[in-house]
Parts: sequence; structure tokens; C-alpha cells
Amino acid sequence: RTYSEELLQYARVWIPDPEEVWKSAELLKDYKPGDKVLQLRLEEGKDLEYCLDPKTKELPPLRNPDILVGENDLTALSYLHEPAVLHNLKVRFIDSKLIYTYCGIVLVAINPYEQLPIYGEDIINAYSGQNMGDMDPHIFAVAEEAYKQMARDERNQSIIVSGESGAGKTVSAKYAMRYFATVSGSASEANVEEKVLASNPIMESIGNAKTTRNDNSSRFGKYIEIGFDKRYRIIGANMRTYLLEKSRVVFQAEEERNYHIFYQLCASAALPEFKTLRLGMKFTFIVLCNCRYKAASLSFLRISDSYQMGIFRILAGILHLGNVEFASRDSDSCTIPPKHEPLSIFCDLMGVEYEEMAHWLCHRKLATATETYIKPISKLHAINARDALAKHIYANLFNWIVDHVNKALHATVKQHSFIGVLDIYGFETFEINSFEQFCINYANEKLQQQFNMHVFKLEQEEYMKEQIPWTLIDFYDNQPCINLIEAKMGILDLLDEECKMPKGSDDTWAQKLYNTHLNKCALFEKPRLSNKAFIIKHFADKVEYQCEGFLEKNKDTVYEEQIKVLKSSKFKLLPELFQDEEKVLSPTSATPSGRVPLSRTAIKPAKARPGQASKEHKKTVGHQFRNSLHLLMETLNATTPHYVRCIKPNDFKFPFTFDEKRAVQQLRACGVLETIRISAAGFPSRWTYQEFFSRYRVLMKQRDVLSDRKQTCKNVLEKLILDKDKYQFGKTKIFFRAGQVAYLEKIRADKLRAACIRIQKTIRGWLMRKKYVRAFCNSNTPCGHKSIIIQKHIRGWLARVHYRRTLKAIVYLQCCYRRMMAKRELKKLKIEARSVERYKKLHIGLENKIMQLQRKIDEQNKEYKSLLEKMSNLEITYSTETEKLRNDVERLRMSEEEAKNATNRVLSLQEEIAKLRKELHQTQSEKKTIEEWADKYKHETEQASMQSQMYEKIPKELDLNDERLRYQNLLNEFSRLEERYDDLKDEMNLMVVHVSSQLSESSNISVFLSFPSLFPIFTHCHASLCCGRGKLLDFLLFFLKQEPSEKKAPLDMSLFLKLQKRVTELEQEKQSLQDELDRKEEQALRAKAKYESLKRQELESENKKLKNELNELQKALTETRSPEVTAPGAPAYRVLLDQLTSVSEELEVRKEEVLILRSQLVSQKEAIQPKVNNSQQMHCVLSTPSENWGCNFLSAFTQLLLNFFRLLESQLQSQKKSHENELESLRGEIQSLKEENNRQQQLLAQNLQLPPEARIEASLQHEITRLTNENLDLMEQLEKQDKTVRKLKKQLKVFAKKIGELEVGQMENISPGQIIDEPIRPVNIPRKEKDFQGMLEYKKEDEQKLVKNLILELKPRGVAVNLIPGLPAYILFMCVRHADYLNDDQKVRSLLTSTINGIKKVLKKRGDDFETVSFWLSNTCRFLHCLKQYSGEEGFMKHNTPRQNEHCLTNFDLAEYRQVLSDLAIQIYQQLVRVLENILQPMIVSGMLEHETIQGVSGVKPTGLRKRTSSIADEGTYTLDSIIRQLNSFHSVMCQHGMDPELIKQVVKQMFYIIGAVTLNNLLLRKDMCSWSKGMQIRYNVSQLEEWLRDKNLMNSGAKETLEPLIQAAQLLQVKKKTDEDAEAICSMCNALTTAQIVKVLNLYTPVNEFEERVLVSFIRTIQMRLRDRKDSPQLLMDAKHIFPVTFPFNPSSLALETIQIPASLGLGFISRV
Repeated sequence: RTYSEELLQYARVWIPDPEEVWKSAELLKDYKPGDKVLQLRLEEGKDLEYCLDPKTKELPPLRNPDILVGENDLTALSYLHEPAVLHNLKVRFIDSKLIYTYCGIVLVAINPYEQLPIYGEDIINAYSGQNMGDMDPHIFAVAEEAYKQMARDERNQSIIVSGESGAGKTVSAKYAMRYFATVSGSASEANVEEKVLASNPIMESIGNAKTTRNDNSSRFGKYIEIGFDKRYRIIGANMRTYLLEKSRVVFQAEEERNYHIFYQLCASAALPEFKTLRLGMKFTFIVLCNCRYKAASLSFLRISDSYQMGIFRILAGILHLGNVEFASRDSDSCTIPPKHEPLSIFCDLMGVEYEEMAHWLCHRKLATATETYIKPISKLHAINARDALAKHIYANLFNWIVDHVNKALHATVKQHSFIGVLDIYGFETFEINSFEQFCINYANEKLQQQFNMHVFKLEQEEYMKEQIPWTLIDFYDNQPCINLIEAKMGILDLLDEECKMPKGSDDTWAQKLYNTHLNKCALFEKPRLSNKAFIIKHFADKVEYQCEGFLEKNKDTVYEEQIKVLKSSKFKLLPELFQDEEKVLSPTSATPSGRVPLSRTAIKPAKARPGQASKEHKKTVGHQFRNSLHLLMETLNATTPHYVRCIKPNDFKFPFTFDEKRAVQQLRACGVLETIRISAAGFPSRWTYQEFFSRYRVLMKQRDVLSDRKQTCKNVLEKLILDKDKYQFGKTKIFFRAGQVAYLEKIRADKLRAACIRIQKTIRGWLMRKKYVRAFCNSNTPCGHKSIIIQKHIRGWLARVHYRRTLKAIVYLQCCYRRMMAKRELKKLKIEARSVERYKKLHIGLENKIMQLQRKIDEQNKEYKSLLEKMSNLEITYSTETEKLRNDVERLRMSEEEAKNATNRVLSLQEEIAKLRKELHQTQSEKKTIEEWADKYKHETEQASMQSQMYEKIPKELDLNDERLRYQNLLNEFSRLEERYDDLKDEMNLMVVHVSSQLSESSNISVFLSFPSLFPIFTHCHASLCCGRGKLLDFLLFFLKQEPSEKKAPLDMSLFLKLQKRVTELEQEKQSLQDELDRKEEQALRAKAKYESLKRQELESENKKLKNELNELQKALTETRSPEVTAPGAPAYRVLLDQLTSVSEELEVRKEEVLILRSQLVSQKEAIQPKVNNSQQMHCVLSTPSENWGCNFLSAFTQLLLNFFRLLESQLQSQKKSHENELESLRGEIQSLKEENNRQQQLLAQNLQLPPEARIEASLQHEITRLTNENLDLMEQLEKQDKTVRKLKKQLKVFAKKIGELEVGQMENISPGQIIDEPIRPVNIPRKEKDFQGMLEYKKEDEQKLVKNLILELKPRGVAVNLIPGLPAYILFMCVRHADYLNDDQKVRSLLTSTINGIKKVLKKRGDDFETVSFWLSNTCRFLHCLKQYSGEEGFMKHNTPRQNEHCLTNFDLAEYRQVLSDLAIQIYQQLVRVLENILQPMIVSGMLEHETIQGVSGVKPTGLRKRTSSIADEGTYTLDSIIRQLNSFHSVMCQHGMDPELIKQVVKQMFYIIGAVTLNNLLLRKDMCSWSKGMQIRYNVSQLEEWLRDKNLMNSGAKETLEPLIQAAQLLQVKKKTDEDAEAICSMCNALTTAQIVKVLNLYTPVNEFEERVLVSFIRTIQMRLRDRKDSPQLLMDAKHIFPVTFPFNPSSLALETIQIPASLGLGFISRV
């Protein structure tokens, strides 16, 4: 349908209004093309005839359906135009108290002039990590989007905040920086984010002032770059400033103020440190008010106290300078009164000479080509020079502070990326507009151009991505206006040119403007009644600029002589302010701090100085501003921009008051309406196919619904909208023209209304029929007969009427059919005449092709440029190559000349060769004679060498024979001892086999049996004597010292004393033998050392003799032979050297052999000595004659012990062999692993050389082969183990049978008397099971191994499934019990400390795994309960069994460790809560709010450019079932781990609190979720959670109560919200919600269907009045991070410790049950 076709009766439109800008009206009659007047009715009920413009014939814009009003994004509106935008902003601002609204990519922020609780840290946390469209519009959402894009796209970002004074730009920028500081944090301990925030009050003090429009107006622009490192944490910041309004220092308009810093300074005049500033007087530059000063922030930014005081001195000096007065001498000169107090104070504060400053304030220096003149100036010029000096000092101080702020914020590490926040003045137009407004509007023109290009680019990218035909949109391009200002011969160029003229003035500049641009540029106009002004048509509005003051403000001159006086100041800070002027930077470069020097003034020099510096001094303010603006645009174009447009709702600063005139003026100026126009020109409304299907499913019939959603939507749209130009199908979205969504919404509402009417009609008919039947049954018969007659006549009449209607309809259908056939014929004829559609099909996609060709042209241009660069590079290389070739040619020429010279030399050399040949023949003859002589010499030397060898061999052979003899004797002794050892070993084996028979047959065993106390001693002996035989006597002493029991057989004390005496004698004898042995060893060692020293001396003497003989031989040779023979290269000499080296090598070999033999002898002696000592001791003990039967007993007992020693030794030997075999197998495994590793590396190297597909195939093949081999190995091992198991079972059966037979035989052989009299022998009861005490024994050195296997390397999943719950806790406690049993304080402390540290370590390593944290929380609690249960305290022993009470700790009170374990359990619980919160967090919003659990209850409303996360479930989204499955998983894991039921209840309560808090917080921040249907969804979801609690028997856990705020919020969405009774019901119902939350939900309530009604503002005020006495938290959001305090109720275990078995899978074989 066309726009005119939608202007039907009852359609609502917007008409212009002088007061409200736009008014809403309703059509009383359908509009027909050609009508000149529209019949309208205004909202207040007044009828109106609206005349259409006869020229433009423009129809009034249509109003959007009420359901679309109040949307978060203006682009979601179906009709996009100025009145719709204005109305939507007004409804959100006034009715819903929402100050933020999206307009495509722009965030529109309206200043509420009231503090709102929407900037707290809880709100920041709520927006952190969220998608921009998922939450309500907010400055934090824009900041989060910039932060996220910086991390995701690796691209710098910019947030451009603009608006007029008082709109809230600075506050918005401040909140954006606060968000970055909170979310990212600082990368160091320097608290950079706090410094960034601390710089704001300083910059506000020196750069903000009160204006008529704003109490805290920024009078400069600033761009703050916040730097981030690679982990995206703040590391620093940098600030650039633009165009400080210096004129405010000396002049303020009525009701305006100077900069805040002056008032803050004067308010602190009473402070002691400020008394020297003398601020207690009136100042010309300011009007005093109450303020505070910001020294604390200065200190925080590392500006020292001395510098702070210096800043205050300079500011005070500026104030006193303003009080300086001038007295006129005549019209051309003036003077300052003598000893003028303000000037003297100024000079004292500045540290300058009074006379010099007074002189140069009244004079100036003029320089000509030859001379310099000092000229007095008039009073007016002196005042202007004083004001210029004050402005200049303040501007330089401002720049100095900015530089120091940047130094304090400078990043110490390398910056990875940054986000820039631009807080710059918006478009300004006043009654009188001067140079400042001109620069501000010029900057806004540049920013608007960049904004338009960015919006256009985004639209183009969206269309290309969705493959929609792109039609070029005509949008306003302000490049002509920018050219008018900055191009050659533009306004700025002409202004700079006029400033250079000696007699340039504002009037002459205005005439130049008229002559250059008037009637030549459409954007430039001249006012009718003025010759000193001009008009520029900006993008926002026409602005008239007054030329007066342009030249002076552009030049911004100050006399150099005054600056020189200040530079000579004794005050240290003052010269620093001006030192930068001596090295002025170029306009395109930034200062070291990154700030562009925009407010630098040009100083008039005394005489012209040649060079660049003087030229730079003459750069005007306009030129500097243009350069800085170009630099800013380069920065912004290199970043991704985000736009915030601040709107000032009224000029009176009234809270939540909306002035339509002022708002629409700013909307036009800030580019919001231009964004709307660009969007409306194309396809502004966009729906995904799933969202469209969900919303408009009611318009489809069942047969229209296909499995393919895309095709279903296409089929339906073709039926609903006949004009195919009104929509386009993209890849993932449907694009609609403006107005089409409103049309679809109207059809949907009509369909729902018709369905409602049909339902009502049917129900009412049914009710009436029921009523009639009841009445008929109760009535008498005559009345019934009459009613039947009436029915008969009425039915006959109805049948006749129906027949007439049917006949008329048939005739009408015939006419329609004939007309249809005629139209078809006509249509065919038209198609044959001109086939327009065919041409349309041919040209489909032509626009896309144009764009593609344009892109190709751009790419070819880039390629052309690159080829040009390559060509230039090739030319350079060609020139270098030619130069090289020339050099080579020159070199070849030189070599040719050298070759000629060389040929001449060759001839001469040939002659020399002939001479040398002759000499060669002579030398050959001489050689023969020398060889003959050499043979003789060789024969003589051989004889000499033989003699020397004879001398050397004689002593060596003697030594070797002695050594060999000793070595062989030792070998014989060793072999003898070895044979003795083997014999003893065999005897020991025989003793083991026949040990029982020996014990029974021994004659002396009765003595042994008469001492039953020997049995525990013997077991102690078995443990203590395993280390060797040397402890035999210790054992005997131990045995003899045992006191006999009173119940045992009596012992003869004389026998005992004799045995004791004999033992002492044996000990003394042993000691004497040991001493004698030591003496013998020392004597042997001394003899051996003496022998070795003598031998060494003999060898050394022999060596000296040989050396002397060799030296004499060499001398003889030298004397008897010629020098040629004895020369180093002669053959005789070489022979002699060879002999000498061979002799020395032989000597070294012999020495090494001697050392080896010596070491072997020593080691053998040490090995044999203990054996000899032991055998001697044993011999002494065993060979002593027995004096009586006690000695016989002693000998029998020692013999028995020897047998046991041999048995133990054999066991040790077997264990040693098994360890060696195991070591060998491990070495073999290591070798095989090394080979496997090498093979893997070779395979990897081969695979890397293959192509990717072959590489994958090869790796898969290799992995399959490896797994197959491993499988085969495992199968082999399994078969072996099965065989061994079967073999052991057979052996066990055989042994059991033999034991049974032996028991029967022994019982038969023993008489009844023997059974009664004789005690039970320990040998006969080895099979009885041990009575365990519930303790575990381990060695101290195995403690770390215990912690490693039981805590650090334990995998909870396997333990939880296969073993009893809490097994690690039980094992640890049983180990603690054993240490307590041993009364080992150190062992207990060490074990408990290691356990606690091990748990902390494993939780630190795997602390994000829920199973691990749950497992150790359960085990820590069980360990804590065990320590309480077995502590011995009565309170914990009530539920114990008697056996458990026996297991209580006896020696130590571990109450302190119980407290430590309780604290550890609390930490683990909190960690568990954090883990489950991280797992649940992504599911909650999607499952509880966005997902439609009850399908069809709530349809998706139209959304704008910021597409929200779809509420329709796809594969990747979470649903309520996902949450319930996760809860089931948590619950089952905790139950498997044996967690206490009370603790599980607390965890579930915490989980439900998190679900409720996150859901409610998101609901309070999302307007689209606050609807009646969403309340029903939430209540259904909550009921499902309650059902889960009932299934798990957790209703008494308190979890349901934590959902109460969410339940009440859902009820609040569903209850009636109209009358006072409703308000009363809401106040009594919502007792778990705060007042702020109730009001917020009511403000956010949004109808999804037309049948729902909005909440009136008056109703919300009624609620607020009723709740004003309620005392609750002003906090809007719930604290989702809150953790309830946890308790660990005592839960004793019924498990008996002695029954616990330790599985082999834990690897705890080194601990044993006790």
C-alpha cells in the first residue's frame, strides 16, 4: 500500500504546531488523491481542517502504532521521521524516566537535571560482558561495546560525546571513563584508573565555568586516550585540549562566571598558607561565590606542594593584575599611579621588578630597519595589553597543568591499544556569534561529515552482507560548507591574510569576504541590514557571525617586552610556563605529552628575526585550530567510532521537563535526524526469519507453515504485501520499507481483535442458549407452543431473506467473473504492447554491479600505485646495476694491463726454473750419502734403547710380582669366605624347612616355652634385627633385662646373674678384639704407606737415571754428528723421540695399574673385615663352654636366632634381586620409550613435509597402529594375569587342604592332658585374622607420597563412582589416629599441615572444576566431622557405638586444627559458589527470561539496529531445560561425593538466590522484558524450579524463599495497574521488593499487544506516595555476588573405621592397617 492509501478514516497523523512543534490528530474521513483539505480531530477533541500545501502537496506524516512507542531504538519505529523521533524520546523521558535511547549507532542521552541511581558499581557489573542490544540503552553499554570491540577486533576505539553546553557531555564522558576504570582495572600498582578519574576535578576547576545554560560548562574541548596493555588493563592515559576560551579570564557576560579555580582559591583565602596571596579584596575579574579547591587531586597526580603553591601564586597574581589601573596623561600616553598596591602585589607574587613591569605596561617597543623606538601607549591600549597578558599567563598555566597531568598518567609499559573519549562542544548559535562560535561550528561540520560517512558505510556494509540490491541514497554532504571555511581563499585564509596586513581591520576583512564568496557560494550570505556580518548555512542551521573582534582574537597578540620581564622572574615556576615558546613545534606535530598547542599566542617581536622560529610565532589561532582539527580527524578515522549525542531538555534546568522546541533544535543540530533520514531512505525495519515467523504466526494458516521458515515467510509476505518493492529478502533477514511494519501490526491486531470478538460471540451465544433452555424448561406448555409458532414464522422469513441474498450474490459473482476475464484480456494486450517487466528483470542487480565495478576500479587504482612504486624501485636498482657494471669494466681493463706484465715475469721465472733443476741433481747425490749415514745411526740408537729398557724393566717386574702375590692371596681368601657363605645359606634353608620339628624336638625348648614373654620380644627382634647380625648382643641384653611376669614360671636369680656376668665378659672380650683389630689395620696401613713411598722414590730415581742417560746420548750425537743429522726434522732425531715417548707411555701405564690394584685391595679388605668380625664374635659367643643348663638354653636360643638371621638374609637377597630385575625392566622401558620418541619425531618430520590432507591421513594411520599395538600388549598382560590368578587359586586350594590335614593329624596326636596343661603354641595360629584397630601406619618419609597420591593426583570422578564417599578423609583420619597412638606430636602436626596445604594446592590448580571443588568440600567436612566425632568430647560422642568410642584420640586435643579445617571448608564453599555461578551465569538470562518456555504467549516486538539476542531457541541458546539439567548435574555430583545433606541444602539455596538475583537484575535493566506475557513466562519458569525442589526433597532448604523477589516482580507485571485498590494490593503484595524496584518495573512496563495498557504516571506517583514510609534499601539491583554464611552441622558417621579397606587403585601400598 502506498502512503496515500494508508490515510484512511481513524488513521492518526502528525501536523506542525508552533508551540509543541508537532501535534497528533485523527482523520475523520478517508483521504482521496486530489483532496486539498484533510478533516482532522485533535487529541483534545477539537475538529480541524488541515490545508495541504498546493505546491509540494506534502501529506502529514503518519503516527506509529502505540505498541511501537517507547522503544529502546528509534530505528525500530515503522514510520521514521522527526515527529516520531521526538514523541518517542518524550514518552521515554517523561513517562518512563529513561534518559538513554538508541538511534541506530547513536546513543541519545537527555540530561535529567537530577541524580539517578543508575551509575553504581552494581550497574557496571550488570552491563559488563553483555551485548549492546541485550540491555536497555546506557552509556555503560556504549563503553562495553567499545571495550569489547577493542579486544575482539584488535582496533582502537573512540567515543565521541557531543552536545551543546549543559547537555551533559562532560558527565557522560566521565561515566564512560569510570566504566573502563572499573571493568579493566590497572595493570600495575600505580592505580592509573584512579589517576584518570582524579584528573577530572582538576580539569573542571581550570577549564569549566558557569554560563547562562550550564553551571559547570566545559570551556575547552578535550580528547582523552585511555591506554591498555595486551591483557586490556589500563596502563595510562593522555589528554589533548582544544580551543580554551581565554577571553573568559578577563570578561564574563551577565549571569556568567569566571573559571571555577578562581572562586575556589578565594574561598580558601582564610587558610594560613594562603595569607601571603592577599586574596581578601574585591577583584575586577571575578564575582565571589562559595566553592572548594582541589589540592588533594593535585597531590595525587604527583604535583609537589611547592608547585601547587606556585600555581596558586600565579592565579592570585592574575587576579591582582586585573585590579591594576591606568591614569591618562594625554590621548596617546598613560601612567600607573606610584606605589600602586595591586601591581606591587602582582610583582611580589611573580618575583619581577616593579619598575620594569610598570614601564612596559604603559609602553611598547617598535623596531624599524635601522632603529628601535620606545613608544607610550594610550589608556585603552594599556588596558587591552594588561588583559592580553592575563589571558596569556592563564593559557600557559593551563597548558602546563595539562602537561603535568599527562606525565602523571603516562604509561610505563608499551601501549597495546587505546579507547579515546572526545568531549567536545556541540553546534552553537546565539544572538551574537563571534570567533569562538565560528571555530566550534567549523569543528562540528568536520565531525558531522565523519559521522555521515560512517553511518552510510555501515548501511552499505549491511546491505552488501545480506545481498540486498543497493540503491544510492542521497544524503546531505557538508563538504561545500567545509570548503567555504578551510579551502584556499576560504574564510580562514582570508582572515589570516588580513591579520598580516599592517592596517587590516574587521571591516576590510568583511568586504573581502563579500567580494570573494557573495553570490558565488550558495552557503554564504550577507545580512540585509549589516555590513559587518556574514551568514553561513551550516548542516544544522543558518548562523549569523559578527565580524567585530575576529582579527584580534585570531592574532591573540601580547607584547614581547612584558613576556621578557616575566621570564626574568626569580620565581621558578613562572619561566617554566614560557620556556616552550622558545622551541615551538610544527602545527601538525603534537607536544611530548600528546597535546596539540591550540591556545598558543603569537608574540609581537621587537624586530623581525629571520628563520623558522619567527614564522612559527606568527601562526594564528585559526591556523592552529585547523591543524589540530585535521590531526583529530586522522585519529578518529583510524579508530572505530561510537557516538553519544547529549540533549538539553529545557533551558531552566528543571528535572524531567521536556521542551519540544529546544529538543528538536538540538536533534537537527546533532545529526540524529540525519541518521533517521538515511535509514528511512532504504529499508529501515529488519527482521530475522525466525522473529518474523514468531510474531506473525497468527496471520498464517496451518497449510502455509512449512519446515523451512525462510520459505514460509516468503509465501506469507507475498500474500500480505503485494508490492514487492516494499520488502526484500536477505540471507538472514527480511528488510522492510518505512511503514510496512506498522501495516503488518495493524493486520495482526485486526486478526486478534476478530478472534477475540468471535470468542466473545460464541461464549455469549452459548450463555444465552443455556439461559433460554433453563427458561424453557421452567415455563408452562402454552407459552412453549406460542414460542414454536413464532419460531416457525421467523425461520420462514429468514429462509426467504437468505434466498434473495443468495440470488443477488450469484448475479454479482457472474458480473465479477466476467469483469475478471475482461481484465485478463486487457492485461495480455498491455503486456504484448510493452514488456516493462522484462526490462526490469534484465536490470535486476545492475546497482550491485556498479558498486562492484567501482570497487574494482579502486582496487586497480591501488594496484596501479603499487606498480608505480615497483617501477620506481626498479629504476633505482637499474641505475645502481649500471654503475656496478661500469666499475667492473674499469676493473677488467686494469687486470688486462696486469696480465701483460705477468707474461713478462713468466719468461724470467722459466729461466730461474732451469737453474733450480741443476741444483736439484746436486742435492739428490748428497741425499744418498746422508741415507747411508742414517742407517748406521739407527742401528746404534736401537742398541741404546734396548739397554735403557733393560734398566727400567728390572725394578718394575719386582714390584708387580709382589702386588700380584698379595692380590691372589686376597682372592683365595674371598673365594673361601664365599663358599662358607653358601654353606651357611644352605643350612639356613634347611632350618626354615624343618623349623617346627626342631622346635618340638629340642631338649631345651621347654625353657623357651616357659617364658611366654619372649613372644612379643621375638616379634620385636624380627623387626629390629633385620638390618644385620651385629645387633645380636643388643638383642640378648634386651631379652635378659626383661622382667618376668608374675603369672609365668619362676626364674633362678643366680642363673640370671651368671648369664648377665657372662654377657658383660663377652662384651669386654669383643671390645678388646675390636681394639686389637683396629691396631693391626693401622699398622698395616702405615707399613703399606711406607712401602709405597719407598717404591715411589726408587721409581723416581730410576726415571732420573734414564733421563740423564738420554741427555748424555743426545749430547754425544750432537758432538759426533753434523747439525743436519741432529736437526729436529732429521730421521735420527725422530727415531730417538719415538723411543722416548714410548718409554714414557709404558711408565704411565704401569703407574695406573699399580693404583688400580691398590684401590681393589682396599675395597676388598673393607668388605671382608665386618664379616670376619661378625664370625669372630659369633664364634666367641658360641664356643664358650656352658656352665649349666642356662648356658645350654642360651646356646640353643642363639642357634635359633642364627637360623632366623639366615632366613632374613635370604629374604633380603631375594628382595635385592627383585629390585635389580625391576630396575633392569625400567631401564628397558626407558630405552623403548626413547626409541618410540625418536620414531615419533621422525614421523612428525615426515608428516610436516606432506600436504595437509596427506598429513592428516598419515597421522590418523599412525595413531590407529599405535592404539592397536597397545591393545595387543594389554591383552597379553591380561592373559598372563588370568593365568597367574588361576595358578594361585589352585595353590591356595592345595595349601588349604594340607593345612586341614595337618590340623587333624596334630589334634589326633595330642592327648587331652596335653591340651589342658600346655599353652597354645603361636606356630599353630598363623591363619587367624588380625583384629584391626582402625588405624593406618606409614613412615615419616612417606608423608609426601601419601599427600601426593591421596590428594594432589587423585581424580574425583573415579573415586566418587567406585569407592565409598569420603574415603580420603577416613584414610587421613586413620593416619592421624596412628600418630596419636604413637604420641608423636611432630608427626600429627606435619600430617595435618601437609593435608591442608595439599588441599589448597589442588584447589588452586583445578579450582574452576566443579567436581574437584565439590569433592574436596565433601572430604574436608568429613575430615572435620571425624576429628569431632573421635575427639573424646562428650558432646560429639552421643551417637557413637562403643567400638567407635574406643577409637577416640587419646593424646592430643586437635581443636585448633578443627578451626583451621572449618576455615578451609568455608573457603572451599565460597570457591564452589563462584564456580557454579560462572557455570550458571550464561544460562540464567537466556533460560529464565529470553526463552519462550510456553510457545506463542509472547511475540517478539520489532527491534532496531541494535539486534537483541533472539528469544527463540536455536541450537546454541540456553533454555530452562538447560538450567534444570545443570542443577541435576550439580546435585548428583554432590550426592556422589557424599556431601552432607544440610550442606547440599545451603548450596542449592545459594544457587537459587543467584538465579533469582541475576534474573531480576536483568529484568530491571530491560524494558522489552517488562510485559504481561513475560510475567507469565517467569512464573511458569519459577514453578518448574519449585517442582525440581520437590523432586529432590529440598523444599525446606530455603531456596524457594530466595526466589520471592522474582515471583513478586512477575506478579507485578500481571496484576491490574489502574485504580487505588490496585495500588493498595501492589503495596501489600510486593513486600520483598524495594520501592525503587517496584517503581522501576512500573516505569519499564511495556505492552506487547494492543490489548494491554500502559501504566499511567499518576498511578506510579500513587505507589510512591503509599511506599514513602517504607524503610528499605535505595539500591536498585540485588547483589548477585552475595554469599549466604555457611554452617557445617555436625554429622557423625556410622561407618566403622576397622572395616575400611584401602583399594589398590589409590597407590597406597606403603601404608598398612593396624
